[in-house]
Amino acid sequence: VTFFPAMLTVPAGGSATFFCNISMENDSGLEYSLIWYKETNHSQGQKIAEISRNNPPKKTEKYLLTNHTPAFEIEILNLHLNDSGFYYCGLVNFFEHDKVIESNRSHLVVTAAPEKTNTTDEPEMEEGNPPDYIKAMLLGILLLAGVAVLLIFGYLTIIHRRGGMIPCGDLSLQVEEKPPMVSVSTVDYGVLEFQRDPCPHVAPEPWPVHQTEYATIIFPEEKPVTPERGKKHQD
Repeated sequence: VTFFPAMLTVPAGGSATFFCNISMENDSGLEYSLIWYKETNHSQGQKIAEISRNNPPKKTEKYLLTNHTPAFEIEILNLHLNDSGFYYCGLVNFFEHDKVIESNRSHLVVTAAPEKTNTTDEPEMEEGNPPDYIKAMLLGILLLAGVAVLLIFGYLTIIHRRGGMIPCGDLSLQVEEKPPMVSVSTVDYGVLEFQRDPCPHVAPEPWPVHQTEYATIIFPEEKPVTPERGKKHQD
């Protein structure tokens, strides 16, 4: 009975697959089963899974067992760091239950899971070195600006040349034309007579003027009473 591969190193979260192969000498049509064991820190092996010769594939939460007689496959799923250790298989004959033929040991090492990297991130641009698409865009803008300047310059040149040339057929326009004569008409109004108002204006009658007389009354100034004058009046 052989167990391989001899060593596996797998990151956490992955899976590890081992094979247990039985030689044809022991495969004589007898019924048997295979048991997988795990050793940790050189301790006694602990049974982790079992499959019989004629059993179909079996799957548990941790292991997937597949029968490829005379080889048997075990896949350890969803690895953790504590799954590291030594694994081997043992052949048990149904007629000799107390006899177990053990295979060699294989070492499984589970490493820490790698850090997830964002593969969608674009590489950082080097300072002072813009990407190619920016260069192409700037070049296109410069070319368009150059074409626009050339078109404007050509248009102005054509307009300037046309403005300085006079066609031969238009020489008559150079002769100064006299302004047209304006006729002035006169009107004889004759003598205008204005009609008089047949009703004579009557002057309004004068209103009598009333004369108002005013009189001014002057009162003598009263002298203040002194103590001496008071005594005289009492006497």
